[in-house]
Amino acid sequence: MFVAAGQFAVSPVWEKNADTCVALMSQAAENGVSLLVLPEALLARDDSDPDLSVKSAQYVEGDFLKQLLRESASNRMTTILTLHVPSSPGRATNTLVALRGGKVVASYAKLHLYDAFSIQESRNVDAGDTIAPLLDVEGLKVGLMTCYDLRFPELSMALALQGAEVLALPAAWVRGALKEHHWSTLLAARALDTTCYMIAAGECGNKNIGQSRIIDPFGVTIAAAADVPALVMAEISAERIRQVRAQLPVLRNRRFVPPQLS
Repeated sequence: MFVAAGQFAVSPVWEKNADTCVALMSQAAENGVSLLVLPEALLARDDSDPDLSVKSAQYVEGDFLKQLLRESASNRMTTILTLHVPSSPGRATNTLVALRGGKVVASYAKLHLYDAFSIQESRNVDAGDTIAPLLDVEGLKVGLMTCYDLRFPELSMALALQGAEVLALPAAWVRGALKEHHWSTLLAARALDTTCYMIAAGECGNKNIGQSRIIDPFGVTIAAAADVPALVMAEISAERIRQVRAQLPVLRNRRFVPPQLS
């Protein structure tokens, strides 16, 4: 099946961002994509106000997702993204949602908050405490993760041991010394750790690196974007997963199983 990762620079205006998401969804669907991953925290972003994403939080039933759900109803594609959802006054959860057929078919509250590199996401965001159930997309099992989760191999491994064959990762990876190197290295490592495809969509702009990637179970990048708005697509297959896992049976060879995160 065909999969895609879409990236753009999130603006301070949620209506504009919704239009951009709808346009990417339409373009992907027209190209026969079955699974589209969009970046993290799509509602609003402003380099001069790091709290805008939380200040602009909307409920899942809000107008932002209503627009995307209308577009989702027009095709059979599964679209994955994250937005901030209010949890209490002045606070929110960084919530991944999967859209299909005009409905939210899965959700996941980000487990690992980005309290690193002089940023403290937990200052106004509440962490989740449960890994998401696997999502079936045309017979392939998809595990759901968000951005900083990438640095914690036990999460991707837990998903793979539950049967994941594809890992979907919306992200807003912040620029910085060696950060691009960390991004590319960790994406390849998580694909190799789990022998899963990795579909990672990164927000681009002044603050974040973009660099969306689709990586195969051998850690090979098969589609990639730079640091400007883009939609990258690739074909993935269950047969390729079987081939890699026959040659590199790391899931079967494991002697230590990570503790359950739920």
